[in-house]
Amino acid sequence: MDAETLPSIVAEHADEASFLWLQRASAVHAPNYSPQQFADLDERLAAHVDGLRVASEEGWQHALALTDNEGPEDFFVAAVLAIEAVDSRFDDLVERAKDLPEVVPGLISAIGWTEPDRLGGRVKTLLEDASPLRQKLGVAACALHRRDPGALLGQLLVDAPDSVRIRALRAAGELGRADLLPQAQALLGEVKPELRFWAAWAAVLLGDRAQALDALAAFALKSGPRQPRAFQLALQAVDVVPGHALLLDSGALPEVQRLRILGSGFIGDARYVPWLIEQMAQPATARIAAEAFVTITGVDFNLEQMETMPPDGFEDGPTDDPDDENVELPEDIALPWPDIDKVRAWWGKNGARFAPGVRLFMGQPVSVEGCTNVLREGFQRQRVAAALHLCLQEPRAPLFATSAPAWRQRRWLESVA
Repeated sequence: MDAETLPSIVAEHADEASFLWLQRASAVHAPNYSPQQFADLDERLAAHVDGLRVASEEGWQHALALTDNEGPEDFFVAAVLAIEAVDSRFDDLVERAKDLPEVVPGLISAIGWTEPDRLGGRVKTLLEDASPLRQKLGVAACALHRRDPGALLGQLLVDAPDSVRIRALRAAGELGRADLLPQAQALLGEVKPELRFWAAWAAVLLGDRAQALDALAAFALKSGPRQPRAFQLALQAVDVVPGHALLLDSGALPEVQRLRILGSGFIGDARYVPWLIEQMAQPATARIAAEAFVTITGVDFNLEQMETMPPDGFEDGPTDDPDDENVELPEDIALPWPDIDKVRAWWGKNGARFAPGVRLFMGQPVSVEGCTNVLREGFQRQRVAAALHLCLQEPRAPLFATSAPAWRQRRWLESVA
């Protein structure tokens, strides 16, 4: 390290990299991040990691010190540097993670962030290790880089520990391994919910629209951590009419109105639009209703000047009260407020263009060309939906990785004719 480099600058690189990883983890599924904004975020994160890399041993020591916080964001920063080292640093982080499951996402993210030429032989070593955590990291590495590990993936589905089988099921869906569909279907009767869920998720992506879709729909109708992912994929995979029936079946769920608004966007039937406009009149649902409206019609709220200010007296987000323990940001805070009169006027003028009873996505029937354009130009939440649509249309195609580093996504999209 240059003798003039200030330790405080190196510490700032470490702190900022950790903070930006958290911001990135939120941005991956955010409704307000365009490809360029996502790329800008990744470039800032990469710059701080580079600062630590240039600082050599002092950069590593600052990154390592952060891991005492035991957060995934801290382990991400240290792991990116450790992966490039030729010593045992990365192995030491993995050993610590065995007793800290909450940091494993940071390790997985670091492997996905690192370019393949810097991974060296680590992935092969991880896959061949007897440790379930190391095997899981190896499978995740293959999936995140969309590199097929071959016959090993099927073998892991047969005899690996549950945590590895779960990641292998997810990888099978992400990699488009249609040859593994029978193995995923065989696990639909598993007692353990996590195995059963990922078996259903993978099997639907790989082409099963019967038993696996029914299993996924069951998860969609049950509150819990698996519900959002199950709800979206089930409604994007099912036809319009049974999709509407699934929305009706959700009546007993908490926040059912919100779920039905989100679901109407996933189904994409223009028949929902008048009802969505009605929901825009309610502050609690106005913004997600506007987002579903955009998902169906493809209208640009900013271009059409259909945004407005929040309702008078409406409070959104943490307050200035030091005694208020609610510091969580509301889920819809990044979405625009719709001007309902302008929305009604736009729909009155343009509604006849949208045929009811068919699935629309961003104003058009679902197509490879349309979804690819959304991957190039859409916001992150729209891009996630576009990637699912593409995979559902071609079960052997890999699921486009909308969480990959922006420069890698750009490279993948440039390879598409």
